[in-house]
Amino acid sequence: MVIIKQDDVIDSIADALQFISYYHPSDFITAMHAAWQHEESAAAKDAIAQILVNSRMCAEGRRPICQDTGIVTVFVKVGMEVQWDAELSLTDMINEGVRRAYLHPDNVLRASILDDPAGARTNTQDNTPAVIHYEIVAGDQVSVDVAAKGGGSENKAKMAMLNPSDSIVDWVLKTVPTMGAGWCPPGMLGIGIGGTAEKAAVLAKEVLMEPIDIQALMARGPQNRAEALRLELFEKVNQLGVGAQGLGGLTTVLDVKIKDFPTHAASLPVCMIPNCAATRHAHFVLDGSGPVLQTPPDLANWPQITLAGGDTSRRLNLDTVTPEDVQALQPGETVLLSGKMLTGRDAAHKRLIAMLDNGETLPVDLRGRMIYYVGPVDPVRDEAVGPAGPTTSTRMDKFTHQILAETGLIGMIGKAERGPLAIEAIREFGAVYLMAVGGAAYLVSKAITEAKVVAFPELGMEAIYEFEVKDMPVTVAVDSQGESVHQTGPAKWRGIIEQKIAVATLKG
Repeated sequence: MVIIKQDDVIDSIADALQFISYYHPSDFITAMHAAWQHEESAAAKDAIAQILVNSRMCAEGRRPICQDTGIVTVFVKVGMEVQWDAELSLTDMINEGVRRAYLHPDNVLRASILDDPAGARTNTQDNTPAVIHYEIVAGDQVSVDVAAKGGGSENKAKMAMLNPSDSIVDWVLKTVPTMGAGWCPPGMLGIGIGGTAEKAAVLAKEVLMEPIDIQALMARGPQNRAEALRLELFEKVNQLGVGAQGLGGLTTVLDVKIKDFPTHAASLPVCMIPNCAATRHAHFVLDGSGPVLQTPPDLANWPQITLAGGDTSRRLNLDTVTPEDVQALQPGETVLLSGKMLTGRDAAHKRLIAMLDNGETLPVDLRGRMIYYVGPVDPVRDEAVGPAGPTTSTRMDKFTHQILAETGLIGMIGKAERGPLAIEAIREFGAVYLMAVGGAAYLVSKAITEAKVVAFPELGMEAIYEFEVKDMPVTVAVDSQGESVHQTGPAKWRGIIEQKIAVATLKG
């Protein structure tokens, strides 16, 4: 008889979540390095390089890969013969493991989970509760898959109830470009097919726990329809030219994973969930012998990559920047920022807009300043701030016109594309939007030398900070004339890829 102890569950969950916060899976590192070697787009290649350098730094420093340390999702398969030595329910054990992981003093993880989601949206302070899926299976073991899924990629999940005669390939190829770059490509696409609407979504999430193996599949060839569909979608999605961080390039996905389930004769449910460049998951099996602790990988698995830029990049002093300096910035250009910047994301923007509407004086003067869309991790040891990568900028689009019109703000920094309303506001007021690389949060934090909260401290990680930065790398994503590299880059590389295909066809 196998007896699983309460502490073994808690300790295994806590260890796995700490582990995946700073170690990428080795298959992801191998695939990203191959994508970096293969990439021909300079902007995309630099973005992938930053992600790989950040990954190695996190592995060495044991700090989070991304400031968004995710919502915890757990898949648990409980053997029918298992017995328990526990006072807590299994759900409570798992949540206690989450709590301990996210409050670990040596590597504090960001608490992002909000209770009362349609109301007060109050932070639970310890990232609980987890989303847990249970399955009762034969045997005397407990199999656990645990993941920490960032909000930027989760927000890009798509679902459709297709007709049985509809093409899944056509739906995916139509849908991926609408996802923009907020999911931080390159990553994986998990696709669930069949069952019911909610079953398709669970399948899509569950299949993202599998390792990247598309190259091995290409080498041996497909053995069933699902594998053939994976290969077709992998090739055709990459031909869209979206590229790393949506800047245009040869690699948009590292793998496409598919899991299906029998469905109703009248239905074809399909759900697609992307995994970002901060893909985080681990697996362990409890067999009654004690807690399962993850094995650290060999740092030799990480490639040694030197970042581009440096002496060739434009430098911008945020303390003396002028409208003329902003107007001189060119689309796609790399810029190194130094000086003082403010931060602010969804909750802070909502507060600022309410104050403007009420004629109140803002707690910070935005005139001539730049604001960084970020919710950082709390610092440990001698850090000025913890990992502080950008959040998805499109969520701030609805605030942009009023903020630019009424405060004198001249620049914004975030990740991914801006929508039409924001781009028009940037053009109208001669502002600029700069893009930092999503998935390079620890690397970005090393450019931050000082950090202090200057407004709305009660918002926690969503408070307004003032950062002092030194040579923080960004890309000009929307210039003062309204040109967006997230529009021009993918279009350019889609054309290049089409030309490559045409040439290859002629030679064939």
